[in-house]
Amino acid sequence: MRNTVIGFFSGFVVAFALLFSSHAFSAAPPEPHPEIQAAITHLQEAKGNLERGAHDFGGHRVKALEHTNQALAECNAALHFDRK
Repeated sequence: MRNTVIGFFSGFVVAFALLFSSHAFSAAPPEPHPEIQAAITHLQEAKGNLERGAHDFGGHRVKALEHTNQALAECNAALHFDRK
């Protein structure tokens, strides 16, 4: 009987400690930032269109693709910055 009570109490203490520690140390969830998310979606669509382009346009299509990749990287960096 004593072992059962001690076991139950120990399990309760461990469960309570885990519950408390997960709430005490968890950071607030990042904000959704719908404008940045929309920009990422549009940039990904633009990237796909540029990649499927039929002509080189004197190197301008490739340059636009590079800038699109840079813009995607900046948007993702902005979201990562907010999570800190």
